[in-house]
Amino acid sequence: MFLEIVTPEASIFSDKVDSVIVPGTTGEFQMLKDHAPIVSLLQEGKVRIKGNFSIEEEYQDKFSKGENDYFVLQINSGTVEMNNNKIIILVD
Repeated sequence: MFLEIVTPEASIFSDKVDSVIVPGTTGEFQMLKDHAPIVSLLQEGKVRIKGNFSIEEEYQDKFSKGENDYFVLQINSGTVEMNNNKIIILVD
């Protein structure tokens, strides 16, 4: 599946991934390939991404290495939409 993460300044991530865990307003949830279509608000927390991908050099400092080979992006809030194996996350 394909993930794009967009901030007010730029698109900071755009690549294929295996798994994404986001901090929904009613709790964390994970999206895998063929997940049902969803739109959700996100609260402060960590977006965790797993897969074989590359992060552009200019945005690598925004991500940290987490447990179980996840890359982690700390966010204040945002929204997520998943449809047809494409995830778009808009974050603050």
